[in-house]
Amino acid sequence: MVLRWKGMRAESSPLRRSLFVATLLVGCGGGGGAPSGAGGSAPGSAGGGAAGSTGAAGSTTSGAAGSGVGLASGGSGATVLYGQAYTGGQFHLGPVDWAETQWHNACAPATKYAPAIQQAEGTLLAGLWNGIANVAGYCDACIAVTTAMGKSAVLRVVTYGDTTSNSIDVSPDAYAILNSGEYPRAMTWQFAKCPDTGKIVYEFQTGSSEWWTSLWVRNARVPISKVEVQSPNHAAYFALTRGSDGTLTDGGGFGNGSFTIRVSGVDGQQITDTFAWPSAGIAGQTLTGQGNFQ
Repeated sequence: MVLRWKGMRAESSPLRRSLFVATLLVGCGGGGGAPSGAGGSAPGSAGGGAAGSTGAAGSTTSGAAGSGVGLASGGSGATVLYGQAYTGGQFHLGPVDWAETQWHNACAPATKYAPAIQQAEGTLLAGLWNGIANVAGYCDACIAVTTAMGKSAVLRVVTYGDTTSNSIDVSPDAYAILNSGEYPRAMTWQFAKCPDTGKIVYEFQTGSSEWWTSLWVRNARVPISKVEVQSPNHAAYFALTRGSDGTLTDGGGFGNGSFTIRVSGVDGQQITDTFAWPSAGIAGQTLTGQGNFQ
């Protein structure tokens, strides 16, 4: 068990989150749990597997292949999985929640997740172990969790923090599905396709401008491997840099004018969305794409 600190009071919980929100607009967070880890920056190719559950998790789409809130599945009805399975950890009630009752969500701005994003991504949430390489690259991705007791759920990643290797924190709704009263709460998890909960959303930081442009990609169904922009400042596609809060940033800015964002999934699919430059500027804008990964 790890002690996590909030102010001057030590609280017993396996996941200890870093809080440096004030300086960065967003902070690093975790929940309090012990679950299963994750791995590299881009989880390999899709694999087969099973894991059920409810939860939530312009576009031109190219590449590989649900609807409603619940299990994301391929043609066979099985959850679509990516990369390796992570074992040896446990799941714990963080809690991970939109209200940030205990800890700031590492993938959110200082003002928390926007209500529209919360509604789209649902209440089955998870926080990953911060020992995962490039962990911030998995902000808003989904994981399929299967417990040793046979219960399963597809959860949306909204934070990460300090816990035991390959462990996760979960939201109250996710805990209610997964928990059988066992201890230790052993489980296995793997990156997975999210349920179809609508279109991809691009949430721009409040400090964004034509000279420095930074955003989050929300509600993508497939874990993201790369985000690029073609804009007045970039005749060819230019790769954005991932930050520790999950943001994707162009340090020199997009420039003032129409721009196209290209999002690549780990399965080879690509989404492209083109937008006019907002008349009020790009700062704090939320732009909705035309679709999502299949």
